[in-house]
Amino acid sequence: MIKPPWIRGVRRALLAAGATAALAAGLLTATAAPSQAATQGPCDIYAAGGTPCVAAHSTTRALYGAYTGRLYQVRRASDNTTKDIVPLTAGGVADAAAQDSFCANTTCVITVIYDQSPKGNNLTQAPGGGAAPGPDNLANAIEAPVTVGGHKAYGVYIAPGTGYRNNNTNGIATGDQPEGMYAIFNGKHFNGGCCFDYGNAETNNLDTGNGHMEALYFGNSKDWGWGSGNGPWVMADQENGLFSGVNRGFNAGDPSVDNRFLTAMLKGGANQWALRGGSAQSGGLSTYYNGIRPTAGGYNPMSKEGAIILGIGGDNSKWAQGTFYEGVMTSGYPSNATEDAVQANITAAGYDSGSTSTGSLTPGSRISLKATTSPCCTSHYLRHNDTDTKVAISNITSASSATDKADATWIVRAGLANASCLSFESVDKPGQFLRHFNYQLNLNFDDGGSAFAKDATFCPTTGNSGVGTSFQSANFPTKYIRHYNYTAYIASNGGTNAWDSTTSWAQDTSWLTASPWS
Repeated sequence: MIKPPWIRGVRRALLAAGATAALAAGLLTATAAPSQAATQGPCDIYAAGGTPCVAAHSTTRALYGAYTGRLYQVRRASDNTTKDIVPLTAGGVADAAAQDSFCANTTCVITVIYDQSPKGNNLTQAPGGGAAPGPDNLANAIEAPVTVGGHKAYGVYIAPGTGYRNNNTNGIATGDQPEGMYAIFNGKHFNGGCCFDYGNAETNNLDTGNGHMEALYFGNSKDWGWGSGNGPWVMADQENGLFSGVNRGFNAGDPSVDNRFLTAMLKGGANQWALRGGSAQSGGLSTYYNGIRPTAGGYNPMSKEGAIILGIGGDNSKWAQGTFYEGVMTSGYPSNATEDAVQANITAAGYDSGSTSTGSLTPGSRISLKATTSPCCTSHYLRHNDTDTKVAISNITSASSATDKADATWIVRAGLANASCLSFESVDKPGQFLRHFNYQLNLNFDDGGSAFAKDATFCPTTGNSGVGTSFQSANFPTKYIRHYNYTAYIASNGGTNAWDSTTSWAQDTSWLTASPWS
């Protein structure tokens, strides 16, 4: 889909009824237990349903029960060497500790997302296309930490300008051939840019016309189609249209969905397609659309080309943002029973936010940061505002609202620009980080700019007042996180800015690590 930056930022034969019922009952029952989730994966379920995976991508876990091969590759900035990350066990969660060790004291990007299916449809750095030049950026490898079944793992954080692609695939549907796909996204990380997609796209990086794509889209763009509420929505990018129903425009049946972990499903066959979705942590799937292809020219029959994209549109439109954890594409049109069984496997996997402890500066810990300046501020905590992106301090007590308590709670992360330092992710706005901009602290998603990771990285030191901890800016090492007139900045001890005042600087830049309010 072409979206200028100044405007945005034949169904397969069904299983016999008895076999389908057995599949649904057997797999849904079995996947409720963790032991079953460890012995089969989504692609085993799709294969049992007669619609095998022809692409299976995940940086968090194996998608076949017996899979022990490569999940993804990272490259570190310090020496440009690479490392493949594999599951801890057959069918298990990614070995995040291997990545952490390899990327210690530097940064890493994700260079390859390997295809776990036998087809070899790996995703690598997307080249330029008709909508935007390239190559696209690669994802920061530590920007989307989570836990899966209690084990640490990393997703793929797509900032604007980031994208992955494979134009030379094997086994992916072309023309009007049937296919299915699903993806797990961070339902809190999105925008209205074009286009945060995963799925089938053009092989030449150009918009080649209606019906040349079939990909999952997630975001709140209203340029082509939209659903009920304010979004975000799961929609189908079928080229020159984001479809939430039979045609472009408003379709009331497609709800706004913002689950922290979101399952999105799309399938298409001969003059038929469907959208489904639900929470990736619990519950089943809802059907958002099930019907004929769009009635505009070019969509029936389809002219799918068989490339695979992640994070971008078919013509390399790359102004969207989102987070991807896992996804597959199938040969053939999966039954609802098969998809329901896959959803049960997903919810049994145990996706969680990645907060593993409380009250310490260890990455993964949930904390609040308490000011130490006396007498004004010893009951004040660093918090973000709900009305804008600004960060400040305010009085938080046990009587404070749940919203205020959440705004004053952070998840400690390894530093985005240096893993030996720290970054701070919002608890109630996952995917958004504390960062300085023009020296003032804000809460933002990664904007894709080269400075963001450094702006969001702070190195802990002994408190400048001799109490608690001070947090030194990674890219302005004479400046530390400071409150000044109740607003948060990075500030030096003396300078031309008002917030660089030497008065109470040492206390204002010293913080106590407290138990989290939320």
